[in-house]
Amino acid sequence: MKKVEKQEQVFYRKYRPQIFKEVIGEDHIVKVLEGAIKLGNISHAYLFSGARGTGKTSVARILSRELGTNASDLYEMDAASNRGIDDIRSIRESVSTLPFESKFKVYIIDEVHMLTKDAWNAFLKTLEEPPAHVVFILATTEIEKVPETVVSRCQTFVFRAPNQKVLKEFVVNIAKKEGFVLAPDAVELVAILGDGSFRDTHGILEKVLSSTTDKKITREEVEAVTGAPKSKLVKDILESVVLQDLPKGLSAVGQASTSNADMKLFTKLILERLRFLFLLRLKTGMDEHIKEEVSEDDFEFLTDLASKAGQSMTGSVLLRFIQAYEDTGRTTIPELALELALTDVIK
Repeated sequence: MKKVEKQEQVFYRKYRPQIFKEVIGEDHIVKVLEGAIKLGNISHAYLFSGARGTGKTSVARILSRELGTNASDLYEMDAASNRGIDDIRSIRESVSTLPFESKFKVYIIDEVHMLTKDAWNAFLKTLEEPPAHVVFILATTEIEKVPETVVSRCQTFVFRAPNQKVLKEFVVNIAKKEGFVLAPDAVELVAILGDGSFRDTHGILEKVLSSTTDKKITREEVEAVTGAPKSKLVKDILESVVLQDLPKGLSAVGQASTSNADMKLFTKLILERLRFLFLLRLKTGMDEHIKEEVSEDDFEFLTDLASKAGQSMTGSVLLRFIQAYEDTGRTTIPELALELALTDVIK
């Protein structure tokens, strides 16, 4: 019992949306589902697709509650570990009986793309002509692996991965509820580490907040806890590009590699700052926006460096580092893509 109580305190459980209005960034889905419930236009099968940690299962549970389904009539199955024909047969037998105390029996099947071919064939028969009291909610991160015959029988919704702005607001709000304040660049780093997943962002933030009693958290503290590349190394890369100092840039890459930094993350952090540097150099009028995104010291650094950039900071530089980001991890030498990018942009 104590173990369950502890699990419930994990951030992604503690702050999981319980009603539609708490769902973040999926207004296109929430609006349709709320309208369907209001009008009584309930589909017998829904298919939720999207990247991990985007809220598919949470919305499935909310939909179940909004349909008036009690816990005794809600069935959840993880197809990653229950993927065979026997598992589907148990569902086929179960759907034939009426709900205990609800209007609908709801079956949530997560990672549904993991079902075997035989299981799909058995499930399709149930999906074609389900009893009126049954609603299926299928969730998948790989919709391309779901048979078209199944997709065509479902009302399909695609969940969007949250962008950086949404994740940063998400981090700030949860930290505030926990009694913490993160520096802007610390918020930015947590959001980047979250990599488009609310669940991953929850986990990273929880790790950071549980590591300190200090209620004000800096980027350096986030770096120390998560093992993210140090901001100084990112600055060194930026200076090497602007000042055309290849040894400095390669040294920074070497230091990041020696500290076992994730090179894809390192390149992503560089891209974030290169973009700001590019916008400042072009004098696009986005100074205030950038100031809100980074620390005061970082803004001064970027502003000063932008004044020295000249023609060394162009769109082609950004494109070359985007390519490096995409190429990172394709060889057995993680730092190679970044080293090649530096040698290309520094003449």
